[in-house]
Amino acid sequence: MNIFYTVKELTPRLDHGSCVTIGNFDGVHLGHQALLRRTKEKAGHTGTTSVVITFDPHPLRVIRGRTPPFITLKQQKLELLSRQGLDCVICLEFTLQMAGLSPEDFIRQYLVQGLHLQDLVIGHDYSFGKGGKGNYELLKILGRQYGFQVEKIDPVIQEGDVVSSTRIRKLIQEGRVLEARPLLGRFYQVTGEVVEGKKRGGPILGVPTANLKLVDELFPKPGVYAVWAQRGKQILPGVANVGYNPTFNHHELSVEVHIFDFDEDLYGQSLRVHFVKRLRDEKKFSGVDELLARIRQDMQEARGILQDPAMMIPEVR
Repeated sequence: MNIFYTVKELTPRLDHGSCVTIGNFDGVHLGHQALLRRTKEKAGHTGTTSVVITFDPHPLRVIRGRTPPFITLKQQKLELLSRQGLDCVICLEFTLQMAGLSPEDFIRQYLVQGLHLQDLVIGHDYSFGKGGKGNYELLKILGRQYGFQVEKIDPVIQEGDVVSSTRIRKLIQEGRVLEARPLLGRFYQVTGEVVEGKKRGGPILGVPTANLKLVDELFPKPGVYAVWAQRGKQILPGVANVGYNPTFNHHELSVEVHIFDFDEDLYGQSLRVHFVKRLRDEKKFSGVDELLARIRQDMQEARGILQDPAMMIPEVR
């Protein structure tokens, strides 16, 4: 997939017009994937270019100054979107000027004139433009005016409820990462650079850990998790602690990963952590001996979980 940051970059390539879907796509979850799949399918039928439009920063962060923590930051979102098989993604810079555009002006400027829009595919709850007035009914009116078709797809339902970013975020914050997996279509993951930690894992406990410099905004509830650690295309089993290390009176959130049967130097490297299943709460132990005994128990439990074929992750491309 080609990634663009303005509509003008793409306009000369659209000889046969475009089929577009548009949204924030935080998480690129199963609901988003259904929308993207339908856009690709429809473009294939009509011979148009399939395009997904998203925004950075998130519109609400520009308009209101804050948002809930994101499931996916910009680079990961673009990476996930690029795997969906559409022709192009446009990541537009969202500004106060754009926020002030009426729905009519946004459609005319960006989609009709910029992308030669033929078909627009939207989600069941989509709205846009100043005051959120750009809804399905208005889009149908604008479609008749400018000569494009609008299709609204139904929500994706899992376990009796709509798949949404809000629902996924709540599950992750509650530590229910295994329940979030079928909604995301993958394990929840965070990425960070391995940096020097407090030097307790290896020297004191004999269990070396990779300490991540945190850049993500959303983290699972503090506790211990079975994880897959990804270094480039290499996938390694391990166990991670998310939290504050209460036994050592540490008060800053950290993510520390112990990779099984691994002794290479990871300092300065990027590590992606896929959270598979929560093992237990974070706990303050009486001392190093009690902590070490529990860590060994956690490792044994995590090994058993990660050996289950249902807990594997696909080979990294």
